[in-house]
Amino acid sequence: MVENKTIKYTLRALVIGYLFLLVGWPVALIVKHTFADGFATLQHALSSPVVVFSLQLTLVVAVQAVIINTVFGIAVSLLLVRYEFPGKRVLSALIDLPLSVSPVVVGLALILVYGPRDGWFGAWLHERGFDIIFSTPGIIMATAFISLPLVIRELVPVLTERGIEEEQAAASLGASPVQSFLRITLPAIKWALVYGVVLTFARALGEFGAVKIVSGNLEGRTQTATLLVEQKYQDFEQSTTYATAFLLAAVSVACIIVVTLLRNDHPTTKKVKS
Repeated sequence: MVENKTIKYTLRALVIGYLFLLVGWPVALIVKHTFADGFATLQHALSSPVVVFSLQLTLVVAVQAVIINTVFGIAVSLLLVRYEFPGKRVLSALIDLPLSVSPVVVGLALILVYGPRDGWFGAWLHERGFDIIFSTPGIIMATAFISLPLVIRELVPVLTERGIEEEQAAASLGASPVQSFLRITLPAIKWALVYGVVLTFARALGEFGAVKIVSGNLEGRTQTATLLVEQKYQDFEQSTTYATAFLLAAVSVACIIVVTLLRNDHPTTKKVKS
């Protein structure tokens, strides 16, 4: 018994120490430097039009990427769980591709397809006055690609576990597929959907590699908050760097807190705990 307790406390200390050194300490230093002069650093950063624009662009891109991945995430999840078709395993594997491929590779691939000069579709679109690369649509596309699996991987286990009996019963009573989805399927997956949406939003806010490739990092035009942090750090504008990084970190932490609270309030979670 004593040996088991010793092992437990040793492992706990190692895990806490690891997380502190890897996550806690660096984030704490950002907070410390941000508020070293009180709120002056934040006020100075938020008074800069460049910073405000980058934050607004990041928010717009994140929201649109969440909307895209929510709609397609629900559709793909239903397709994978409810239907059998050739290539189903391949599709399931491709969904995890954004998690295994470097974001820089994703950005380069998008340029090869949608680049304004040599891209497969980019040149045709450019001739018609619509550019994807080095503009907001390209940033949204890259961000949506990187965060694609998060909603799907939350929904698939829930849909698999609950089965289709209720939807079949509703169909036998004359309910249309849309009615069955809105009244039966959606309420059943709403918590998993919320988790996926929150995680997707947090991931979209922090995307850097793919966005840098497809955006061109044009200040006041295609520069997101993460790209601004890199530029200001290289320009030795430390106060702006710390303030912007703190705002991004604060939103991400808030997303984690929301997910944690929702999981604790989830009826299934409470039932398991009891």
